[in-house]
Amino acid sequence: MSTPPRGHLVRSEIAEQPAVAERVLSAAGGELAAVAARLREAAPRTVLLTARGTSDHAALYAKYLIEVGLGLPAGLTSTSTLTVYGATPDLRGVLWIAVSQSGGSPDLVESTAAARRAGALTLAVTNDPASPLAGAAELHLDVHAGPELAVAATKSYTAQLLTLWLLVTTWRGAGTDPAHALPGLLRSAVEADDVAAVATRYRFVDRLVVTARGYSYPTAREAALKLMETSYLSAQAFSAADLMHGPLAMVDADRPVIAVVPEGPGGQAMAPVLHALRERGADVCAVAPPGLAPGATVRLAVPAGIPEDLAPVVQIVPLQRLALEMAVARGLDPDAPRGLRKVTQTR
Repeated sequence: MSTPPRGHLVRSEIAEQPAVAERVLSAAGGELAAVAARLREAAPRTVLLTARGTSDHAALYAKYLIEVGLGLPAGLTSTSTLTVYGATPDLRGVLWIAVSQSGGSPDLVESTAAARRAGALTLAVTNDPASPLAGAAELHLDVHAGPELAVAATKSYTAQLLTLWLLVTTWRGAGTDPAHALPGLLRSAVEADDVAAVATRYRFVDRLVVTARGYSYPTAREAALKLMETSYLSAQAFSAADLMHGPLAMVDADRPVIAVVPEGPGGQAMAPVLHALRERGADVCAVAPPGLAPGATVRLAVPAGIPEDLAPVVQIVPLQRLALEMAVARGLDPDAPRGLRKVTQTR
């Protein structure tokens, strides 16, 4: 029996993402509408989001959706205040959203249960309706990603993003029609032929920076995590605004920068950052639709015409593929990164 090639699980799960998006969209009905109706009825004054790892980047994305789309203040929690320090905040009038692929991390389960006792309306967003986290929360949404076997999360991440977008969009009473183009857009991203050349270019890189603004900032964070956990390189993610406030000084021709540039205000806000990077002679890889980010050294193209708030669902795919190809080129196995497990036990 032949040994499967390195990365075959990650490669397969990246390729499943168009079908997962179709499944999420077809399942978006009664459960989603019921949760959105409950949230409208509760009328929370603020939203707290809690997550770890890849799911933390999905939660950060939801923060932007909530603050821009609903006008509600939203923040990411410091889970240890509840689980390690035993704080008992007054969470009446708060919506607590816990995002987790497995729904099994003890700190998320414990903090969600504590938040519920403290008066918060709690919602778990997981890939397992039978998980401890789903049981700890009052409400639950299934992201319908199906079993994910590789340690590095790919399809569960885009399923989380799409589920959270559908939730916030339904909550605010807007139409979800723009999302129905996503399966085709994801298919284009999965099949694009520009990843191999960029992976070859950066094969021997040991450090790089990933940057973006707004809705795309979580994409930068997730891309950096994927590159770290699969290729074992030092990848630092910065909001482009924060990059200009000091870290720009470390950028030079020997430290590539991956810049995620969407259509819309977030992409427009990237223009002075891209100019500053060019002035420093940086090797810039633009993850952008054609015509944006002129002057980039290389490009991972994403289709044009995607609404900025939905673009992260597609933007991350070429970066997942880049992490996969770089790891394989280095002789590593992205299916099973050293020292990591699918479910991380933290408190």
